[in-house]
Amino acid sequence: MSDLNFSLLPWQQEVFKDTARFKVIAAGRRCGKSRLCAVTLIIEALKCPQGSAVLYVSPTMGQSRQIVWDLLLELGRDVIQSSHVNNLDITMINGAKIYVRGADRPDTLRGVSLTYAVLDEVADIKPEAWEQVIRASLSDRKGRALFLGTPKGRNWFYDLFKLGQSEDDDDWKSWHFTTKDNPLIDPTEIESAKKTLSSFAFKQEYLASFDNAGSNIFREEWLKYGEEPNTGSYFIAVDLAGFEEVAKQAANAKKRLDESAIAIVKVTEDGKWFVKEIEHGRWDVRETAAKILMKIRDYRPLSVGIERGSLKNAVLPYLSDLMRKNNVYAHIIDLTHGNRKKADRIIWALQGRFEHGRIVLNQDEDWDSFTDQLLMFPAQGVHDDLPDALSYIDQLAVTSYFDGEDQDDWQPLDVISGV
Repeated sequence: MSDLNFSLLPWQQEVFKDTARFKVIAAGRRCGKSRLCAVTLIIEALKCPQGSAVLYVSPTMGQSRQIVWDLLLELGRDVIQSSHVNNLDITMINGAKIYVRGADRPDTLRGVSLTYAVLDEVADIKPEAWEQVIRASLSDRKGRALFLGTPKGRNWFYDLFKLGQSEDDDDWKSWHFTTKDNPLIDPTEIESAKKTLSSFAFKQEYLASFDNAGSNIFREEWLKYGEEPNTGSYFIAVDLAGFEEVAKQAANAKKRLDESAIAIVKVTEDGKWFVKEIEHGRWDVRETAAKILMKIRDYRPLSVGIERGSLKNAVLPYLSDLMRKNNVYAHIIDLTHGNRKKADRIIWALQGRFEHGRIVLNQDEDWDSFTDQLLMFPAQGVHDDLPDALSYIDQLAVTSYFDGEDQDDWQPLDVISGV
């Protein structure tokens, strides 16, 4: 024990010394994650009470062997009693065990009482391994856990990271480190990688960014903000999600459920869109109807589009009743998918308009949620409810593409077909 002398980088020391029960680290490549894992496992095993163990898990058994096995044997050689390479089990001098496992077979993780668990490359581990197996194994001894990985878009690793940042639960704490936080990496090497790698790869692998899952379909420089034009007509498009009662019965966490979105857009005579606001949230059917009615009352749109289907059928009776009671009426139009997938529909309606400056966002509104969804689109685990609602305006706002005198002089050759 007296021979143990682990040297840790400043960021590793900060995380190691923190007393949070569940620690979440998003870190770039070559940041030093594996060494922190190994040191933590060895020390926690030496503190482990009789009848318990510590566990290391990565996505597969092969990865676990490659990432941490040899490092554990090297760093813990003075305090390891025995090791079994076939099972990837290590017995410490105090009799405690370090189990090295893969999450691809989660049932093999059952039945062990744990005081500590390390989950590495969390973005590639199925959440069931933690939720259904490892978390329960920590319960009887109120064990702790360390989650590490390089982000891969928005998934359950992102949810854990945000939980640790939110300070809503004292048990959870998060850190974010880039490759630059390892002083042993030559900065010129990082700059060289930045020049040769795609921006997607560099942001993910070196900067540990959760915000690089999009396909660059929409670009931040295309977004324009401005004041409301004096002329134009309002249109309202409603994209309905499951109502609140549905959410209570859902197996997924509520935060993973889609939201209903109400897009209010003023369309000018030249076809430009001024996006006044997009209200969104999880509401019950009555609240949804009330919110649509308030938008109708406030903006007096030429038409209100609601996506056709069972959700529209559910909300329309309540909306119709509210319109009669409040003497507020609107022309309701069915919105359809047009035989297109959602991604194609959003791209078709919005990409060209944003790129050519034909969509302006209200400068007085908060657009953080919308821009996050738009710039990440399409990405697994990221909502697209707000862009989807906005894209439906394309079905409502039929504008003229004739300018000036040409429009006045135009006459149809066939009054029936309008051609």
